[in-house]
Amino acid sequence: MNNAPKPNLEDLPTKAQLFRSSVIAGIGAVVILVTVYLPAEHAIDPTGVGRVLGLTEMGEIKLELAAEAEADRLLDEQLGQDQSSSVLDAVFGLFIGTAHAQEAQEVWRDEVTFTLEPGASAEVKMTMEAGNVVEYAWTATGGRVNFDLHAHGGGESIDYERGRGETAGEGSIEAPFAGNHGWFWRNRDSTAITITIQLRGDYSEIVQSN
Repeated sequence: MNNAPKPNLEDLPTKAQLFRSSVIAGIGAVVILVTVYLPAEHAIDPTGVGRVLGLTEMGEIKLELAAEAEADRLLDEQLGQDQSSSVLDAVFGLFIGTAHAQEAQEVWRDEVTFTLEPGASAEVKMTMEAGNVVEYAWTATGGRVNFDLHAHGGGESIDYERGRGETAGEGSIEAPFAGNHGWFWRNRDSTAITITIQLRGDYSEIVQSN
């Protein structure tokens, strides 16, 4: 049996060379962590490189999808634990929304009605100037709906309210800046849902998209 020749000590890397290689590898790992992994996975972008490469937006989408999935999971657990209470809440919310619609029928400026099939989404926005105020009331018939009430315009954005498994809502929006203010809707139920939104106040137009 032949033994492998023993390497010469001169051919082996010195401690200084090993240390330098370790430092370079560590710096490279930190650079990848800060510029690639954190923006793409957690939407954390301290250097701004992730935003330029589009990785930060990817991370934001992942976080939003994860938050929505978790909210849906919690909603499913809640529905499974107290299905009868959920049905009563849905009926009660429908009665309250219907009564509110009857009372305000003569004073609402606009009414928007659309149907969301299972898994479908839609947006309804009002074009508003800074300081404008809009009052609203909405109902969901046929099931529960998820929504995100937010606004964007002129490089600014704001989240007003989010809801999961809701059947009705009402309130007002005071625009902190000019732009489009309104809802993103998603039907996570297994049946079609009809949404009716009533509006009044200061806005120039209503923009609806699927």
